[in-house]
Amino acid sequence: MATIYLFRHGQASFGADDYDRLSPLGERQATLLGHYLRDSGITLDAAISGNLLRQRQTAQLAMASQPREVPHHIDPRFNEINNDEQLKYLLPKVTARDPGVSKLVERGLSSSKDYQKVIDAVFNYWVSAQCDESRIQSWADYSGGVRAALQELMATQGSGRTLGVFTSGGTIATLVAQVLGLSGEQTYQFYEPVFNCSVTQIFYSGSKTSLSYFNDRSWLQLLGARTAENLVTYR
Repeated sequence: MATIYLFRHGQASFGADDYDRLSPLGERQATLLGHYLRDSGITLDAAISGNLLRQRQTAQLAMASQPREVPHHIDPRFNEINNDEQLKYLLPKVTARDPGVSKLVERGLSSSKDYQKVIDAVFNYWVSAQCDESRIQSWADYSGGVRAALQELMATQGSGRTLGVFTSGGTIATLVAQVLGLSGEQTYQFYEPVFNCSVTQIFYSGSKTSLSYFNDRSWLQLLGARTAENLVTYR
């Protein structure tokens, strides 16, 4: 039985001019992820990430604690869902349909909580049959690319391997839903709760996959309790 670990990137720079880089806390989370893997005896045969900086930074910091050099491959299909693109083209349609979302937008999206509620509404419109916006990547194309990336990874790496995929919350949610055989409409329930640098484990044999566990951050909670730090973040 081979193993794929899905790692969400460390905390990014929410609210900054350039979101796509780790915050100082995100860098610490990624370094501690590496320590956790080392101390747990988890040795990666290969690492894969999207090409987003926050994903690549997390991979590099975590892999620094591996006992040997780990080949790092880039696959843009493991990038995050393009929330900026969706907000630009889909949010006007969502606000026209949902007065509650319209009120959130009117007061601004500086609050992380308000932003997440808007992402929830936009995501669920995007995956629905009602979404026919041709200027953005469709849910079918995005989720199909994620599925193909995972299948190709398993086929090329083969059996008996331990692989690490450094990616983002939306992609982890999509992969988990696919492994469980769920639809796009059932995917968001796995998106919102994904913690920074959490660990999700999937087993695979041939083309078959099974979910072992999802969104584990207990090691961050334990270390934070020992050092009086708040190491657990969503955003």
